[in-house]
Amino acid sequence: MPDIRPELSKHNRYWIDRHRYYELKHFCLQYKTWKTYIREIDGMRSKNFPGGSFGKNISNPTVYAVEMREIYSAKVKLVEDCAKKASPELHCYILKAVTEELSYENLKLMHVLPCGRELWYELYRRFFYILSCSRN
Repeated sequence: MPDIRPELSKHNRYWIDRHRYYELKHFCLQYKTWKTYIREIDGMRSKNFPGGSFGKNISNPTVYAVEMREIYSAKVKLVEDCAKKASPELHCYILKAVTEELSYENLKLMHVLPCGRELWYELYRRFFYILSCSRN
């Protein structure tokens, strides 16, 4: 599987620093974990939740649960909104690629992508540029 170059030419309109790209990439790879935490909070199945049970060392477990749900929901929404801004038509593919670390080739095997490789990577880079701007 070919890797996407972590750094573009500084002349590219979607250029971001290589380390910033890795930071954002790893941020996106936590998406499924955040979704799991939200489901656990909603079902109050807290044994796998960060920090352990809601009842341990927390003065108000209900407030804590609400706060944590808001934090994780905001992160999920940020990634989803940036994918939609990058491409309203292809946002579901972008979301899948950035949250599951899938290349164009892997996506093409799994789905019928309605665009070519060049356009795909343009949208992919646009997504990370938009996310970088949104997280500043």
